[in-house]
Amino acid sequence: MTTRPDVILIDAGVGNLRSVNKALQSLGASVLQTADPEALASGEPLVLPGVGAFGDFMRGLQERRLAPAVLSAVRGGVPLLGICVGMQALFECSLEMGRHPGLGLLPGRVLPFPAQPGLKIPHTGWNQLIPRKPEPLLRGIAAGDYAYFNHSYYCEPAGDADAVAAETDYGLRFTSAIQQGNLYAVQFHPEKSQKVGLQVLANFLSLS
Repeated sequence: MTTRPDVILIDAGVGNLRSVNKALQSLGASVLQTADPEALASGEPLVLPGVGAFGDFMRGLQERRLAPAVLSAVRGGVPLLGICVGMQALFECSLEMGRHPGLGLLPGRVLPFPAQPGLKIPHTGWNQLIPRKPEPLLRGIAAGDYAYFNHSYYCEPAGDADAVAAETDYGLRFTSAIQQGNLYAVQFHPEKSQKVGLQVLANFLSLS
């Protein structure tokens, strides 16, 4: 009899899967790392990590037939945690090196950080989280706690931005965590954010 995993780690071909996998396993989770779209229909919670260019990431999802599988699972109520570009992919589009459609699960777009004197891009290193409202994903995370970022583009939710769970200041105040229904996402890298990152991953596992 095959043991069902606690969480499914989606392999789009461009992502820091090894580090995320190890972080989840360190919390005691059984992880299935897969590029098989059929595996996403099993009902287990999903983690969608991504690094690099938005267009390349979305191309990887499409070529592996993972995009429709992700959409089907999320619309069926399966919890999903997006990480870095995996968070950006949840929105309608990105303006990174052209205009690229995202998964469209959240209204809004992905924009480049504006050039400002003294502001280094990409935004790389430790920065503080500013929770917007109590959210289960951020349980145990205090205002001012630090997480590790590495990105040149940020998410701009549309509408009343009810999905915004936390923000971070870097030349402007941008969305650094999302929670809306069964969708969860962080712009920072929890697998590199030590205690804070492990708390976020543990919270997601407990929610799902």
